[in-house]
Amino acid sequence: MTRPITAGVDGTEESLAALGWAAREAVRRGLPLRVVHAWEYAEALATADRDTQHGWVSEGVTEAVRGVRERHPELTVTTDVVEGGAAEALAGAAAGAELLVLGSRGHGPVVGFLLGSVGQQVIAEAARPVVLVRAGADAAAEAAGRDVVVGQHGGPEDSAAALRFAFETAAARGATVRAVRAWTLPPVFAYSPGSLKLLDDAGGLEPYERQALAEALRPWRERFPEVPVAEHVEMGSAGQVLLSVAGRAQLMVVGRRARRTAVGARIGSVAHGVLHHADCPVAVVPHE
Repeated sequence: MTRPITAGVDGTEESLAALGWAAREAVRRGLPLRVVHAWEYAEALATADRDTQHGWVSEGVTEAVRGVRERHPELTVTTDVVEGGAAEALAGAAAGAELLVLGSRGHGPVVGFLLGSVGQQVIAEAARPVVLVRAGADAAAEAAGRDVVVGQHGGPEDSAAALRFAFETAAARGATVRAVRAWTLPPVFAYSPGSLKLLDDAGGLEPYERQALAEALRPWRERFPEVPVAEHVEMGSAGQVLLSVAGRAQLMVVGRRARRTAVGARIGSVAHGVLHHADCPVAVVPHE
């Protein structure tokens, strides 16, 4: 089954930028585009019944996609106006999508569909990658010479989903994958005879981290031999190291391992920090 690239629109400048990004990515990947808007009947508008309000919303969505259809006449575009809560509508849309694309303000709370806890809930619970796009994102920022940056941590399986997404995206764009692995000094009590032997065999901490990154990248280099790869290993927190190379990125890719708390699902601190501070679009990819 062919999965579409799905964009959530709500009329904000950020969501319209996300729609444009999704359309360009759908063309690159040869996939259809699905546009989703969630709305809830406003009983306070006593002069407008449910059908009238639905008509207003549908007209707004039609207007939003008109420019996309004109710019990409070859693209198959469908629209869905879903009555109900935004979080539920977007989670449902993500389940059947290749990826879900939403607008993001960055440098603060995510807006539009992502007001308050809704956005975090969607990102934390979506079964497919979610891409957050800022207002002003355009095709020029996706030109050759800018990297698809992806964070890698742990062993080869820990970041496999994020690496796959990064390599697939870079292949479609003719871009370089810049794989970033951050490391910090472990506490003395974390050392064991086994870990000390591994470090000794690798020649020290930094060579060990470089070796670990190379091992994680090996299967993806083999699967995508046409994609250039740059390896970046740096001491520091993962979020800080990723943001230090964000200026050269056309897309940042981070893995997501959601955790449950008493107040609902939460994403990890690395994804949270990159989403709020990176200038480029950010893809959050759930772990497999």
